[in-house]
Amino acid sequence: MASIEKRVSKDGKTSYRVKVRVRGFPPESGTFERMSDAKRWAADTESAMKAGRYFGASKRHTFKELCEEYEKHAATLRSFDDRQRHLERWRSEFGPDLLSDNTPQRIMKVREKLLAEPTRYTTRATGNPEADAKREMGKRSGAAVNRYLATLSAALAYAVKPLGWLESNPVEKVTKSKEPPGRVRFLSDDERTRLLEACRPHADLYLALVLSLTTGGRQSEIMGLTWAQVDFGRKTLTLIETKNGDRRTLPLVGEAFTLLQARSKVRSLKENRVFVPVKEDGKRRSLREAWERALSTAEIENFHWHDLRHTAASYLVMSGVSLVEVAKILGHRTLAMVARYAHLADEHIVATGEKLAARLGVA
Repeated sequence: MASIEKRVSKDGKTSYRVKVRVRGFPPESGTFERMSDAKRWAADTESAMKAGRYFGASKRHTFKELCEEYEKHAATLRSFDDRQRHLERWRSEFGPDLLSDNTPQRIMKVREKLLAEPTRYTTRATGNPEADAKREMGKRSGAAVNRYLATLSAALAYAVKPLGWLESNPVEKVTKSKEPPGRVRFLSDDERTRLLEACRPHADLYLALVLSLTTGGRQSEIMGLTWAQVDFGRKTLTLIETKNGDRRTLPLVGEAFTLLQARSKVRSLKENRVFVPVKEDGKRRSLREAWERALSTAEIENFHWHDLRHTAASYLVMSGVSLVEVAKILGHRTLAMVARYAHLADEHIVATGEKLAARLGVA
């Protein structure tokens, strides 16, 4: 139900104060200079409320409030740390502003700002202070900015449903940055030999490397392994909490099996993790420095830990394993993610075609 109150200010100006009350909604009000505008707004607002299409909440809630609500919802997600970091940046841009102010245009301006910001050095540190001081900073990639937009979109989608604070998600109208084709960097036979030798002196690093190469597991999956996931009898590793939420089984073979079995015989019964996070000088020990040193010793350039996963996938394809099986091992739900390795299987594809021709009698 709407009510309209005529008001006259001290300087003689007339205005019309509208109040709309509909059961199940907080009261809404507005002030207009003309009676016709006041009646029209009252009728439209009341109609939208009754039809479930009115989102006056976007003018009552701030982006900061949404972040607080969304973080409660996203706290159990595996990607929560990254999302929280992204949200902190968006909060610095939009924090005190009303949700109704988060227009596609404003979001696009922040997107351009993110793309223009230098974030990391383009080359590794050499250990020479004078040379390292001259290293150039590279700008944030389009793919990285798209991850920021994805987090913002997830938060605003939460405002649409289930909070009902927004009618639509403004990020849906924002153009994403074009991303390069999926990276396929894998170790050559010579590089693999050099890297294994460089990592061998460091027990934890060598074991993690061999496990990554023989299973294709993600870094978080390998470094987060627990002894409960290891089945020496079946020679398998069982991943329960994966990136896409699906349970997955990995093979435990060769040197990976031998090394892990040897470690199991001397492990502490108080610790269930395979890679125990030891603290030194009050700081948690990381394999990053050892990994960087090994890459430098092996003289391997343009290589990241995740590329070990690419290496495992590439070697599987080149060994004649089908893309369907590779996707199953890597934990991809679709073949789109492993299609990048298809060109590595040319010889296998030709051999399959020859079998088909022979079966059809046209070889």
